[in-house]
Amino acid sequence: MTLHPITRNASPTARRIAHRASRKARVSRIVQNAVRGAPYASCIALLVTVAACSRTHSELRASNGEAYALVWSDEFTGDGPLDTADWSFENGFVRNRELQWYQPGNAARVNGMLVIEGRREHKPNPRYVAPSAANASAPDANRRAWANREFIDYTSASINTRGKHAWLYGRFEIRARIDVRTGSWPAFWTLGARGPWPANGEIDIMEFYDDTLLFNVAWGGAAGAKWNSKKVRLDRFSADWATKFHVWRMDWDERAIRLFLDDSLMNEQDLSATINAPRSGFGGAAPAMENPFHGPAYILINQAMGGQHGGDPAKTQLPLRYEVDWVRVWQTPGQVEATRRAGESVKW
Repeated sequence: MTLHPITRNASPTARRIAHRASRKARVSRIVQNAVRGAPYASCIALLVTVAACSRTHSELRASNGEAYALVWSDEFTGDGPLDTADWSFENGFVRNRELQWYQPGNAARVNGMLVIEGRREHKPNPRYVAPSAANASAPDANRRAWANREFIDYTSASINTRGKHAWLYGRFEIRARIDVRTGSWPAFWTLGARGPWPANGEIDIMEFYDDTLLFNVAWGGAAGAKWNSKKVRLDRFSADWATKFHVWRMDWDERAIRLFLDDSLMNEQDLSATINAPRSGFGGAAPAMENPFHGPAYILINQAMGGQHGGDPAKTQLPLRYEVDWVRVWQTPGQVEATRRAGESVKW
């Protein structure tokens, strides 16, 4: 078998991506042969498509001109559970007063994709504590009450690379198809590996709720999280947008964070402005870093339901489906070295 040029001295992960790219190129050639004799304009359109699909690794460059190299990916090939060497699972009622109980069983590899399902499922909450005078008077009783439900009515999954993989700077990409029906709140995001939220830094490369796509950057402000948020309504796109797969991307270096959808720049943050306020961590904790975006971050992929923003899924025909073709992280040699140095002072 002839290997794609990217695979020369490449890692096994890079070879898998190259093999997939080669398959797609072969399919393109078959299609091209099949439509010989078609109108001139159709042939030109096909050639443009083939050229776009055959972009080589050497053309992937950071803003400083350095070439990117693939440092990690999950292509989700085959069928079965996720690789726990790469992914951890959140469990229970976690955040934002969301309706779903997170559990590992709602995420799996299916036909070469990650599929996360948001399901209607009624069962007892194993963490439920019956109310009493003592726990009702606890300082955080109201905050915890939403999670102390006697029953679970919805389940989903949230996966992350915390404690397994984190990176300082780079290009982060996901190719996915999201469910945009009422109650759906999917996301592809990062959190800083150091310190408490929001002072550890949050980047929402993809977030969706209420018929709106969001592209966000957050850090610790004087009165909670400070947000740079860009919102784009779905009606800006074609009517069939949600039936297709799309690529969300972050380009992150020491100067800026840039968030893209299908190669269109959606939001940008100058990192000279992302300075944490004193004691801006959750509960007034001191930040671990003055600027969280000069420290390593890990990836999260989740399908939330309802809660503060997702809407009521009661009338939505479930399951919700969040389908992920692949997730990839690229870095320049300088970014690889920065990550290595950062890893000497933080465990992941």
